[in-house]
Amino acid sequence: MLAIVGILCVIGLVFGGYYLAGGKFGIIVKAMPFELMMIGGAAVGTFLIANGGSVLKGALGDLKHVFGGPKWKKDDYRDLLSLMFMIIKLLKTKGVLALEPHLDNPHESVLFARYAKIQHDHFALDFIADTLRMMTMSMDDPYQVEDCMQRQLKKHHNELHARGAALQNIADGLPALGIVAAVLGIVKTMGAIDQPVEVLGGMIGGALVGTFMGVYLAYGFIGPMTARLNQCYEQDGQFYFIIRDCLVAYLQGHSAPIAVELARGNVPSDLQPTFHELDEVLNELPADPLAG
Repeated sequence: MLAIVGILCVIGLVFGGYYLAGGKFGIIVKAMPFELMMIGGAAVGTFLIANGGSVLKGALGDLKHVFGGPKWKKDDYRDLLSLMFMIIKLLKTKGVLALEPHLDNPHESVLFARYAKIQHDHFALDFIADTLRMMTMSMDDPYQVEDCMQRQLKKHHNELHARGAALQNIADGLPALGIVAAVLGIVKTMGAIDQPVEVLGGMIGGALVGTFMGVYLAYGFIGPMTARLNQCYEQDGQFYFIIRDCLVAYLQGHSAPIAVELARGNVPSDLQPTFHELDEVLNELPADPLAG
Protein backbone atom coordinates (compact mmCIF):
# COMPACT_ATOMS: atom_id res chain seq x y z
CA MET A 1 0.00 0.00 0.00
CA LEU A 2 2.74 2.44 0.96
CA ALA A 3 4.60 1.64 -2.26
CA ILE A 4 1.53 2.51 -4.34
CA VAL A 5 1.11 5.79 -2.46
CA GLY A 6 4.78 6.54 -3.03
CA ILE A 7 4.53 5.85 -6.77
CA LEU A 8 1.49 8.11 -7.04
CA CYS A 9 3.41 10.85 -5.22
CA VAL A 10 6.42 10.51 -7.52
CA ILE A 11 4.24 10.75 -10.61
CA GLY A 12 1.61 13.21 -9.42
CA LEU A 13 3.80 15.74 -7.64
CA VAL A 14 6.55 15.86 -10.26
CA PHE A 15 4.26 16.29 -13.25
CA GLY A 16 1.75 18.30 -11.22
CA GLY A 17 4.46 20.74 -10.22
CA TYR A 18 5.63 20.96 -13.83
CA TYR A 19 2.08 21.71 -14.98
CA LEU A 20 1.44 24.32 -12.27
CA ALA A 21 4.71 26.02 -13.18
CA GLY A 22 3.39 26.49 -16.69
CA GLY A 23 5.04 23.55 -18.36
CA LYS A 24 3.65 22.15 -21.61
CA PHE A 25 3.19 18.41 -22.03
CA GLY A 26 3.19 18.35 -25.80
CA ILE A 27 6.94 17.86 -26.24
CA ILE A 28 7.12 15.30 -23.42
CA VAL A 29 4.23 13.26 -24.78
CA LYS A 30 5.67 13.31 -28.30
CA ALA A 31 9.24 12.41 -27.27
CA MET A 32 8.57 9.99 -24.39
CA PRO A 33 7.72 6.82 -26.38
CA PHE A 34 10.96 7.03 -28.37
CA GLU A 35 13.08 7.98 -25.35
CA LEU A 36 11.58 5.13 -23.31
CA MET A 37 12.27 2.75 -26.16
CA MET A 38 15.95 3.72 -26.23
CA ILE A 39 16.49 3.99 -22.47
CA GLY A 40 14.28 1.05 -21.47
CA GLY A 41 15.56 -1.15 -24.25
CA ALA A 42 19.18 -0.45 -23.35
CA ALA A 43 18.40 -1.05 -19.65
CA VAL A 44 16.82 -4.44 -20.43
CA GLY A 45 19.77 -5.32 -22.65
CA THR A 46 22.36 -4.47 -20.00
CA PHE A 47 20.28 -6.37 -17.43
CA LEU A 48 20.43 -9.47 -19.63
CA ILE A 49 24.15 -9.05 -20.31
CA ALA A 50 25.15 -8.58 -16.69
CA ASN A 51 23.20 -11.37 -15.01
CA GLY A 52 22.60 -15.10 -15.16
CA GLY A 53 19.22 -16.75 -15.56
CA SER A 54 18.68 -17.49 -11.86
CA VAL A 55 19.39 -13.89 -10.87
CA LEU A 56 17.11 -12.56 -13.60
CA LYS A 57 14.25 -14.84 -12.61
CA GLY A 58 14.73 -14.17 -8.91
CA ALA A 59 14.99 -10.39 -9.25
CA LEU A 60 11.86 -10.10 -11.38
CA GLY A 61 9.94 -12.50 -9.14
CA ASP A 62 10.94 -10.62 -6.01
CA LEU A 63 9.49 -7.32 -7.23
CA LYS A 64 6.22 -8.41 -5.63
CA HIS A 65 7.82 -7.76 -2.24
CA VAL A 66 7.97 -4.04 -3.08
CA PHE A 67 4.19 -4.00 -2.79
CA GLY A 68 3.54 -6.98 -0.51
CA GLY A 69 6.40 -6.55 1.95
CA PRO A 70 8.56 -9.34 3.42
CA LYS A 71 7.56 -12.94 2.86
CA TRP A 72 7.35 -13.92 6.52
CA LYS A 73 4.53 -12.43 8.59
CA LYS A 74 3.80 -12.47 12.32
CA ASP A 75 1.89 -15.77 12.20
CA ASP A 76 4.79 -17.38 10.33
CA TYR A 77 7.21 -16.52 13.12
CA ARG A 78 4.84 -18.07 15.68
CA ASP A 79 4.60 -21.15 13.49
CA LEU A 80 8.36 -21.45 13.19
CA LEU A 81 8.90 -21.10 16.93
CA SER A 82 6.21 -23.74 17.47
CA LEU A 83 7.84 -26.09 14.97
CA MET A 84 11.26 -25.66 16.54
CA PHE A 85 9.75 -26.22 19.99
CA MET A 86 8.30 -29.55 18.86
CA ILE A 87 11.53 -30.59 17.15
CA ILE A 88 13.66 -29.85 20.21
CA LYS A 89 11.14 -31.54 22.49
CA LEU A 90 11.32 -34.66 20.31
CA LEU A 91 15.12 -34.52 20.32
CA LYS A 92 15.08 -34.35 24.09
CA THR A 93 12.55 -37.13 24.64
CA LYS A 94 13.03 -39.56 21.74
CA GLY A 95 16.43 -38.67 20.33
CA VAL A 96 17.48 -37.58 16.87
CA LEU A 97 16.88 -41.01 15.32
CA ALA A 98 13.14 -40.59 15.90
CA LEU A 99 13.21 -37.74 13.42
CA GLU A 100 15.20 -39.57 10.77
CA PRO A 101 12.15 -40.79 8.75
CA HIS A 102 10.87 -37.21 8.64
CA LEU A 103 14.23 -35.91 7.43
CA ASP A 104 14.43 -38.39 4.58
CA ASN A 105 11.20 -37.07 3.08
CA PRO A 106 10.31 -33.78 4.82
CA HIS A 107 7.83 -32.80 2.09
CA GLU A 108 5.52 -35.60 3.22
CA SER A 109 6.26 -35.45 6.94
CA VAL A 110 3.30 -34.95 9.29
CA LEU A 111 5.61 -32.92 11.51
CA PHE A 112 6.38 -30.31 8.85
CA ALA A 113 2.93 -30.57 7.23
CA ARG A 114 1.43 -28.75 10.22
CA TYR A 115 3.08 -25.60 8.88
CA ALA A 116 2.59 -25.65 5.12
CA LYS A 117 4.23 -22.32 4.36
CA ILE A 118 7.45 -23.41 6.06
CA GLN A 119 7.27 -26.82 4.42
CA HIS A 120 7.00 -25.20 0.99
CA ASP A 121 9.95 -22.88 1.55
CA HIS A 122 12.85 -24.71 -0.07
CA PHE A 123 15.63 -23.11 1.97
CA ALA A 124 13.89 -23.25 5.37
CA LEU A 125 12.95 -26.91 5.03
CA ASP A 126 16.37 -28.00 3.77
CA PHE A 127 18.10 -25.84 6.37
CA ILE A 128 16.27 -27.62 9.20
CA ALA A 129 16.45 -31.11 7.68
CA ASP A 130 20.12 -30.92 6.66
CA THR A 131 21.20 -29.69 10.09
CA LEU A 132 19.25 -32.41 11.87
CA ARG A 133 20.65 -34.94 9.43
CA MET A 134 24.16 -33.90 10.47
CA MET A 135 23.17 -34.55 14.06
CA THR A 136 22.15 -38.09 13.14
CA MET A 137 25.75 -38.53 11.94
CA SER A 138 27.02 -37.61 15.43
CA MET A 139 27.92 -34.01 14.61
CA ASP A 140 26.83 -32.50 17.89
CA ASP A 141 29.44 -29.88 18.69
CA PRO A 142 27.46 -26.61 18.97
CA TYR A 143 30.32 -24.46 17.66
CA GLN A 144 30.86 -26.61 14.58
CA VAL A 145 27.15 -26.82 13.84
CA GLU A 146 26.71 -23.08 14.30
CA ASP A 147 29.65 -22.40 11.97
CA CYS A 148 28.20 -24.72 9.33
CA MET A 149 24.76 -23.14 9.60
CA GLN A 150 26.23 -19.66 9.46
CA ARG A 151 28.01 -20.49 6.20
CA GLN A 152 24.73 -21.67 4.70
CA LEU A 153 23.00 -18.49 5.85
CA LYS A 154 25.77 -16.38 4.34
CA LYS A 155 25.46 -18.18 1.00
CA HIS A 156 21.69 -17.72 0.97
CA HIS A 157 22.09 -14.05 1.97
CA ASN A 158 24.57 -13.40 -0.84
CA GLU A 159 22.37 -15.10 -3.43
CA LEU A 160 19.40 -12.93 -2.47
CA HIS A 161 21.37 -9.71 -2.43
CA ALA A 162 22.78 -10.52 -5.88
CA ARG A 163 19.22 -9.94 -7.12
CA GLY A 164 19.05 -6.56 -5.42
CA ALA A 165 22.48 -5.66 -6.78
CA ALA A 166 21.31 -6.52 -10.32
CA LEU A 167 18.42 -4.07 -10.01
CA GLN A 168 20.65 -1.46 -8.38
CA ASN A 169 23.01 -1.68 -11.35
CA ILE A 170 20.07 -0.78 -13.60
CA ALA A 171 19.24 2.20 -11.37
CA ASP A 172 22.87 3.34 -11.47
CA GLY A 173 23.02 3.03 -15.25
CA LEU A 174 19.72 4.70 -16.17
CA PRO A 175 20.96 8.33 -15.85
CA ALA A 176 23.84 7.56 -18.21
CA LEU A 177 21.50 5.80 -20.63
CA GLY A 178 19.30 8.89 -20.48
CA ILE A 179 22.30 10.97 -21.48
CA VAL A 180 22.91 8.61 -24.41
CA ALA A 181 19.36 9.16 -25.59
CA ALA A 182 19.74 12.92 -25.11
CA VAL A 183 22.99 12.99 -27.11
CA LEU A 184 21.29 11.19 -29.97
CA GLY A 185 18.55 13.81 -29.79
CA ILE A 186 21.15 16.57 -30.06
CA VAL A 187 22.75 14.79 -33.00
CA LYS A 188 19.34 14.71 -34.64
CA THR A 189 18.90 18.41 -33.89
CA MET A 190 22.28 19.31 -35.39
CA GLY A 191 21.25 17.52 -38.58
CA ALA A 192 18.32 19.93 -38.84
CA ILE A 193 20.21 23.10 -37.94
CA ASP A 194 18.71 24.93 -40.91
CA GLN A 195 15.19 24.63 -39.48
CA PRO A 196 13.37 27.53 -37.77
CA VAL A 197 14.02 28.28 -34.12
CA GLU A 198 10.63 26.89 -33.11
CA VAL A 199 11.44 23.53 -34.67
CA LEU A 200 14.93 23.41 -33.16
CA GLY A 201 13.54 24.31 -29.74
CA GLY A 202 11.11 21.42 -29.90
CA MET A 203 13.85 19.02 -30.97
CA ILE A 204 16.18 20.11 -28.16
CA GLY A 205 13.31 19.83 -25.68
CA GLY A 206 12.65 16.31 -26.92
CA ALA A 207 16.32 15.43 -26.48
CA LEU A 208 16.28 16.69 -22.89
CA VAL A 209 13.33 14.39 -22.17
CA GLY A 210 15.85 11.54 -22.46
CA THR A 211 18.03 12.95 -19.69
CA PHE A 212 14.94 13.60 -17.59
CA MET A 213 13.56 10.08 -18.04
CA GLY A 214 16.87 8.39 -17.17
CA VAL A 215 17.25 10.31 -13.91
CA TYR A 216 13.52 10.12 -13.10
CA LEU A 217 13.29 6.36 -13.53
CA ALA A 218 16.53 5.72 -11.63
CA TYR A 219 15.88 7.82 -8.55
CA GLY A 220 12.09 7.84 -8.57
CA PHE A 221 11.38 4.17 -9.17
CA ILE A 222 14.13 1.56 -9.65
CA GLY A 223 16.43 2.83 -6.88
CA PRO A 224 13.69 3.00 -4.21
CA MET A 225 12.32 -0.38 -5.27
CA THR A 226 15.77 -1.90 -4.88
CA ALA A 227 16.13 -0.36 -1.43
CA ARG A 228 12.78 -1.84 -0.40
CA LEU A 229 13.79 -5.26 -1.70
CA ASN A 230 17.00 -5.18 0.32
CA GLN A 231 14.99 -4.31 3.44
CA CYS A 232 12.73 -7.31 2.79
CA TYR A 233 15.75 -9.57 2.28
CA GLU A 234 17.24 -8.46 5.59
CA GLN A 235 14.00 -8.91 7.52
CA ASP A 236 13.25 -12.29 5.99
CA GLY A 237 16.79 -13.37 6.84
CA GLN A 238 15.88 -13.14 10.52
CA PHE A 239 13.46 -16.03 9.98
CA TYR A 240 16.34 -18.40 9.26
CA PHE A 241 18.42 -17.09 12.16
CA ILE A 242 15.69 -18.41 14.46
CA ILE A 243 16.28 -21.92 13.13
CA ARG A 244 20.00 -21.58 13.80
CA ASP A 245 19.51 -20.19 17.29
CA CYS A 246 17.06 -22.92 18.32
CA LEU A 247 19.19 -25.83 17.17
CA VAL A 248 22.41 -24.39 18.57
CA ALA A 249 20.67 -23.75 21.90
CA TYR A 250 19.55 -27.39 21.94
CA LEU A 251 23.12 -28.57 21.35
CA GLN A 252 24.24 -26.34 24.20
CA GLY A 253 21.94 -28.30 26.50
CA HIS A 254 18.98 -25.93 26.80
CA SER A 255 15.42 -27.19 27.12
CA ALA A 256 12.85 -26.59 24.38
CA PRO A 257 11.17 -23.61 26.16
CA ILE A 258 14.54 -21.92 26.82
CA ALA A 259 15.81 -22.53 23.27
CA VAL A 260 12.65 -21.06 21.77
CA GLU A 261 12.75 -18.08 24.13
CA LEU A 262 16.36 -17.36 23.17
CA ALA A 263 15.41 -17.48 19.48
CA ARG A 264 12.35 -15.27 19.98
CA GLY A 265 14.72 -12.35 20.46
CA ASN A 266 15.70 -12.56 16.78
CA VAL A 267 12.14 -11.96 15.59
CA PRO A 268 11.78 -8.43 14.10
CA SER A 269 10.31 -6.15 16.75
CA ASP A 270 7.07 -5.36 14.91
CA LEU A 271 6.41 -9.08 14.34
CA GLN A 272 7.68 -10.46 17.64
CA PRO A 273 5.13 -12.32 19.77
CA THR A 274 5.20 -11.53 23.45
CA PHE A 275 6.32 -14.14 25.96
CA HIS A 276 2.73 -14.80 27.02
CA GLU A 277 1.42 -14.97 23.44
CA LEU A 278 4.02 -17.56 22.53
CA ASP A 279 3.46 -19.47 25.75
CA GLU A 280 -0.24 -19.83 24.94
CA VAL A 281 0.58 -21.13 21.46
CA LEU A 282 3.10 -23.65 22.78
CA ASN A 283 0.67 -24.94 25.40
CA GLU A 284 -1.81 -25.79 22.64
CA LEU A 285 0.63 -27.97 20.69
CA PRO A 286 -0.16 -31.72 20.49
CA ALA A 287 1.47 -34.02 23.01
CA ASP A 288 2.73 -36.23 20.18
CA PRO A 289 3.61 -34.05 17.17
CA LEU A 290 4.50 -37.15 15.10
CA ALA A 291 0.97 -38.48 15.25
CA GLY A 292 -0.91 -38.16 11.97
